[in-house]
Amino acid sequence: MTSSEQFASLARDHIRAIEDWPEPGVTFRDITPLLADPAGLAGTVDALAGIAATWGPIDKVVGIEARGFVLAPPVAMRLGAGFVPVRKAGKLPAAVESRTYDLEYGSATVEIHRDAIVTGERVLVLDDVLATGGTLSAARDLVTGLGGRVVGQLVLVELAPLGGRARLGTQTPTAALVTY
Repeated sequence: MTSSEQFASLARDHIRAIEDWPEPGVTFRDITPLLADPAGLAGTVDALAGIAATWGPIDKVVGIEARGFVLAPPVAMRLGAGFVPVRKAGKLPAAVESRTYDLEYGSATVEIHRDAIVTGERVLVLDDVLATGGTLSAARDLVTGLGGRVVGQLVLVELAPLGGRARLGTQTPTAALVTY
């Protein structure tokens, strides 16, 4: 078994399914047990950074609120990159750019500081879950709107039946460590 297969097995053993949360009909994939396990946390960061490194040098890692915040800083440190938060509307104190998008169970707005990305910077967009693709797409649009070049989109978990990868298109590499 390869190290990526071993990690996928460890991750599947630790990621729990919570039915009907946050609303009826939705199965939430809870990554907190994986991150609470020292080997799980280390393996997650190593695996994410390993994939990102194949996309060339990265200047900034954009982490999407909230669980993307947990993953992005240690991945950025491993890559020698900076960390930039993409937050829910109204949470950032300086001038922002905003995007509204649809979720599998509603809609949301995310924001980024206007000065967070310098034109031409190579950016990795990182989140915990790829579901419908709305959050990653909105974050990618924010980065490119500021002049950044998104070199990859990376998630811990992909929920394939929700079609998010198709929504993201093929122009930017997209990877997931575990797919359900």
